[in-house]
Amino acid sequence: MTTGLHPGEAPQDPRPTGNQILPRQERVGPGTLYADNRTRSSVITARAAATFDPVGRSVATARSFVRDTLQGWGFADIVDDAVVLTSELVTNAVIHAGTSADVLCLRSDDGIRIEVADRYPEREIPLQGSPANMGSPDREGGRGLQLCAALASRWGVEYTSTKKQVWFQLDLPERAIGTRSAGPALPAALLPLADGRVRVAVIQIDRVGSIAAWNEDADELFGYAPESVIGKPLTDLAAWPHTPGTGTGIAEALQLSRWEGSYGIRGANGRVIPVYASHLRVRDTDGEPSTVCLLVRDHERAVLQTPLRGSSSDTTSSSDGPNTDPFEVFIGSPAPDDLDGLLQRTVERARDMLDADSAFLLLATDDETELEVRASTGLPSARQRFARVPVEAGPGRYGSARMPAVHDDLSAVPGAVPLLSGTGMRSVVTVPLKVEGRLTGSLGVAAESPGRFTNEEALRLQFAADRIALAVESARLGELERLRRGSLSFLVEASDLLAGTLDRDQTLALMAQMTVPTLATWCAVYTIADQASEPYLSYVLHEDEDRIDGLKALLSKIAPPDPVPTPGARVWSAPAAAAHQAALRTSMRSLSLNSPTSVGSGIGTTLATAAAVGGETVVLPLVARNRVIGMLTLGKPTDEHFRQEILELAEDLSRRAALALDNARLYSERTAISQSLQRSLLPPELPHIDGVEVEVIYRAAGEGNEVGGDFYDLFPIRDGAYGFAIGDVCGTGPEAAAVTGLARHALRLLAREGFGGPAVLERLNSAILDEGARSRFLTLLYGELWPQEDGSAVLKVVCAGHPLPLRLRQDGTVEPAAEPQPLLGVLEDLELYEQTITLDPGDVLLCVTDGVTERREGTRMLGDDGLTDVLRTCTGLTAGAVAARIMRAVERFASDAPSDDMAILAMRVPGRQKD
Repeated sequence: MTTGLHPGEAPQDPRPTGNQILPRQERVGPGTLYADNRTRSSVITARAAATFDPVGRSVATARSFVRDTLQGWGFADIVDDAVVLTSELVTNAVIHAGTSADVLCLRSDDGIRIEVADRYPEREIPLQGSPANMGSPDREGGRGLQLCAALASRWGVEYTSTKKQVWFQLDLPERAIGTRSAGPALPAALLPLADGRVRVAVIQIDRVGSIAAWNEDADELFGYAPESVIGKPLTDLAAWPHTPGTGTGIAEALQLSRWEGSYGIRGANGRVIPVYASHLRVRDTDGEPSTVCLLVRDHERAVLQTPLRGSSSDTTSSSDGPNTDPFEVFIGSPAPDDLDGLLQRTVERARDMLDADSAFLLLATDDETELEVRASTGLPSARQRFARVPVEAGPGRYGSARMPAVHDDLSAVPGAVPLLSGTGMRSVVTVPLKVEGRLTGSLGVAAESPGRFTNEEALRLQFAADRIALAVESARLGELERLRRGSLSFLVEASDLLAGTLDRDQTLALMAQMTVPTLATWCAVYTIADQASEPYLSYVLHEDEDRIDGLKALLSKIAPPDPVPTPGARVWSAPAAAAHQAALRTSMRSLSLNSPTSVGSGIGTTLATAAAVGGETVVLPLVARNRVIGMLTLGKPTDEHFRQEILELAEDLSRRAALALDNARLYSERTAISQSLQRSLLPPELPHIDGVEVEVIYRAAGEGNEVGGDFYDLFPIRDGAYGFAIGDVCGTGPEAAAVTGLARHALRLLAREGFGGPAVLERLNSAILDEGARSRFLTLLYGELWPQEDGSAVLKVVCAGHPLPLRLRQDGTVEPAAEPQPLLGVLEDLELYEQTITLDPGDVLLCVTDGVTERREGTRMLGDDGLTDVLRTCTGLTAGAVAARIMRAVERFASDAPSDDMAILAMRVPGRQKD
């Protein structure tokens, strides 16, 4: 970008003559659309021009240029409209047309005119009589002209053989004479505090810097009578910030058209009195320049201080003309809404002000022990951004960021400014940023040649730092507040996600996904099973999925970080060092091969992995219940660093993640124990019975339950005889499962001791009653099965309070296969009997628990009749097909998940196959 600012100069434009803008009428679009510029003419009092390259960032730069120019001219009332229109027109030029854009700002007594020209080689020639069409507001093209028509007083479009120019004019609104800015009405308690009557010292300084006038308030404030100071240089009395006894700094400040800031005046008693001053350079009727200085006590600065975003006075009336300090435009401009924009603009203009090669700005941490790089120009910003350096790097004043310093040759003092190591910079000047005496940052300007900066230039930079320090601190606090609000939202969402799962692997995945890429470029989670175990690499994630495998392989080859329980993030250099060595070895091997292309892909992968982990890597301990259960490792790519706020947020996240991970671990352990115990209550496997098909389907109610109150069993008793059982303990869950285990194991033991069905159930009844308060009543169908040589099967069954078994014959008839008898666990004296049935070839015996028959939806229930209807449709099916059809019918009967345990036991005697 190139700029030119010429106060009081007529525009060098071939169209106007003298200082007049000629009236004209210009065609602005297709058809008969015109913009009239003949209503009035104005004297041009100032102009500013700039050229912007065809790149995306030029749009933002153009906005800043127009905003700064109009603020400097005192046109704050129309700044916003001008910036909007300029942004649209420059966007059309540099983005859509792809050419550079020339912006010209012209100031007149009643407003401003801005011209934006591009160099697009082609243009659309409007057809005579065609309807005007500037496009839809929702489209990118044509929107700039619509905005001109809506916001500008006059506007137009001009075409030449080499460029197109769009211009618009904004008139100043009418406002009361003398009104420049105003603040809100405040209660008396909130008004600034002053000591007695406010005294404003008025001191006038002549061309050579000597005091020409000294009013009564100056006498009262500083103790000097007018006759004792008139004719003396002001530099004899002024104590300039950080540089006592140096007079050239204030002499230069007195040459500026307007200046505000703090310094000190030595009183008659020898003490320095802090003052806040406003300087205005004027000239008398003879053209003789002088500077009027208004001074108040520093704590009464509200009397003189210009509001941060108020309109500025006309700074272009200085007699210095084009030699006005270029930083003056920056000082008079409002601060951007975002901190990064303000800092970047600061370093760029600080570099330009001292005609240097680079500049950088660092902000202090809350405890003022470290400085963090936040903006730079002319330096490898990607490498330096968020790097941290100590405030006190050495014992002398040149090693402290709290004092201004000039280094004439950095090669003579290696490491004096670590930030510039390896950058080729030889000389540097640094000044502190302070707000109310507290260090808030440091501003530095560097050059490639030695001895580049003088004390006078250091003072100019200090003036700029003093002016911008408050704006920087205000923007920093605003950014910090937004970051803290965002951090709270992030932590709330993270807590919800982590609390929503008790699965260990899913918790590990969530931990990594929440940090990448929000907090870091890559993440690795190490877990520790117990105090005697070594850390284990459990999860690795990178924002680029193609880098995950290489990163995992690299981390697997190096020793894990030490499980230190100390809170906070600590730097871990092993990954970056290992990646660097791996890349070096790979490169050396490739150079020793005759055909390097044969390992090209391997070299690329290794170098990419090295770049991915080459930045700062930190480790945060995962501590839960006073034990380190793992480490959360976060990393950045080559030469990048973490912000302190990000590390604090990561530390908060690690505490929540550690508790969630430990809860998942405990839940997994308890679930594994529970499932192991539950599996012990089920039969290990069903025996094969010659001549009989058997199928079992079992569903336990409740999440994570494998066994509930329902149970089944099928086991050999002796040669040719098998016992089977299906039962239902009152209730569900672990208490019911405990009675289930008692019943199943007792049945096997008693049956194999030779007891018949009634005796087995009577003894089981006594065992249940012996449980006392833990006893549960039990419904049970128990039977013994004997396959016969003729293909049939004989069964002896006892149905103790259980749903009756159903027999399906080959002709499709269904009938109960037993009679009901008392359930177990209620009465002490039971008289049970067994019934004998014979299953012919093709017959099916179906046994279910009440979870099947009592399947409900609203007031409807499947019931015994519904089960019978389904079983009738199973003629000719195998035992497995019969059980599957029954379960499918039960599931489809209601849309809700089953709330009771269910067990289905189907036995079928197949027909004898013919030879």
